Amino acid sequence: MSISSSKTIDWLLEEADPGVRYLALRDLLHRPGNDAELLRAKRDAHQFGPIAEVLNEMDEQGFWVKPGPGYGPKYKSTVWAILLLAQLGADIHADERIRTACDYLVEHAWHEQGQFAAGELVSYTIDCLQGNLCWALTALGYEDTRLDKAFEWMARTVTGEGISPKEDKKAAMRYYAYKCGPTFRCGANYGEPCSWGAAKVMLAFSRLPVDKRTPLIEDAIRQGIGFLFSVDLVTAAWPSGTGKPSRDWWLFGFPVFYVTDLLQVAEALTGLGCGDDPRMQGLLALIRSKQDAEGRWLMEYPYGSKTWENYGIKNKPNKWVTLRAMRVLKER
Repeated sequence: MSISSSKTIDWLLEEADPGVRYLALRDLLHRPGNDAELLRAKRDAHQFGPIAEVLNEMDEQGFWVKPGPGYGPKYKSTVWAILLLAQLGADIHADERIRTACDYLVEHAWHEQGQFAAGELVSYTIDCLQGNLCWALTALGYEDTRLDKAFEWMARTVTGEGISPKEDKKAAMRYYAYKCGPTFRCGANYGEPCSWGAAKVMLAFSRLPVDKRTPLIEDAIRQGIGFLFSVDLVTAAWPSGTGKPSRDWWLFGFPVFYVTDLLQVAEALTGLGCGDDPRMQGLLALIRSKQDAEGRWLMEYPYGSKTWENYGIKNKPNKWVTLRAMRVLKER
């Protein structure tokens, strides 16, 4: 079935699901920002949809569950709530609580050289967290010079420019036990380049406006694209400390936190303008092959009650996953 199927789009536009409806109007039908129907859908998504439900769980200071950097507990604390809000299409200009949350996160998780960290110490910086938060804050519409520094640090971690080895503990800027080397090397992947982290970093760069892409960031983007295309995408055969790819690569889901699927790799690469690259064709075919007879995609990796709200039942047609897939296929 064609991805342009009006039946599938009509399903996504159902009034009963204001969050999906808003994003389908914005991203699939490309309604202009001043379109009355889009504006009404955006308002409904923020007032009555899952965005409102997540925001209603926020402490008035700007955190979820407990104060601090917000990495734990998974998947309801501040880091995960902000990632979830960004994936739901929340807009900082639509609800002042979103700005409060972004300010709180940056105040408590950001470090002076640009790192976001999972704990109080800067050494808890890691690619998946850095990429996730750079993407989410940008998607939410947050602007701050500290976010600019976060993108610069992230680019340096890819290229290695200006960063000393982790053993050089007197260096002003160095790698650490988790973020341990260039080209996505990660202690959590036994020092090998981490493709989950790479997908997050490249997704964040894809969201960064072109006029903010410095030569350093452009170099990091080129290296990151080269890394992702270093294997046949559908094999997910990037370096792995376990010796084999995670089965989760082939399970499409919503939301997406640090566990990564091949659909997110496609989101990052199409967002960077690689949708027509011949090396994408196998992955795009894989995504199409997952459509059911109604032109819908299944929820293969749900979080259920682990995060705020529930976004679908495992192995059932799912609007959020369908929206993700259709965005990718329309980008090429």
